[in-house]
Amino acid sequence: MEQSAESQTKAVFPKRLMALLAVYVISSVSGLMAQQGVLLCILTLMMVLGITGRQKAALYMLRGYAILQLALYSMLPVIMYDPDNLVAGPTTFDFGFMQMVLPDWIIFTALIILALIQVWISFNAKVLKWFKPRMNFNIIS
Repeated sequence: MEQSAESQTKAVFPKRLMALLAVYVISSVSGLMAQQGVLLCILTLMMVLGITGRQKAALYMLRGYAILQLALYSMLPVIMYDPDNLVAGPTTFDFGFMQMVLPDWIIFTALIILALIQVWISFNAKVLKWFKPRMNFNIIS
């Protein structure tokens, strides 16, 4: 039997997806170590395992995860707005020995840009090629 050229080509793990998964693993492990959002961290690690296993369901989870993060980060300025506490001032960050004072709009902008990058990666054609096209949700067959 002859195999088609499409089935003979080997799928290449996209570097941008690899970088995104590394960020997910690092943030999930740090969340588990800090015991903050343990269930979300475990679910994120399960999603990473599904993505590395080329499961189509994991692609849908990745896309939903990225869209929900973008929606949440976009709503964050509205959620955080408190007219009774407008004199709070800028936010202070401690990065080890370095301390930074940043206004909230810079933080919100950075989060929204990171969420947009996640959405772009999850809907990218190279990332779509990584997942098995004929994988279905039937766990019995």
